[in-house]
Amino acid sequence: MKKYFIRILTGVIGLAAFGAGTKAQSHDQLIVNIPYEFVVLGKTLPSGTYRVNRVSDSNVNHLILSSFENRTGAMVISTEWEDARIDQPGVTFQEIGGQHFLRKIETAAHVFTISLPKSAALEAMKPSQGFTGSGTSSAK
Repeated sequence: MKKYFIRILTGVIGLAAFGAGTKAQSHDQLIVNIPYEFVVLGKTLPSGTYRVNRVSDSNVNHLILSSFENRTGAMVISTEWEDARIDQPGVTFQEIGGQHFLRKIETAAHVFTISLPKSAALEAMKPSQGFTGSGTSSAK
């Protein structure tokens, strides 16, 4: 019974946080299907459909990446952002040592760049010692 209550409470808190994020500019919202497990700021997230929202109007570089189907998410803090110059929003990954690292989120209004800590890149490269490039997953 406690587990059930905790799940309900977590869901309510998540919805409240998500609701606060939707007050931010709606043109920085994005829904994207990511076909593989990926890493963002040190946290590994499963494949699935994710929604990206800004946390608030005052912090342009703070985003929430959340998946209701997987009941998971992460706070994303971009190191850089600029006005969008693209027609098709999406996300960009860098693959290192078989792991996909989220590097860029492109919404209709902005392009957000996410840094890759050197320690994470070095750790990911240890088993294979190789860099295999990058890929893009487009928005729905």
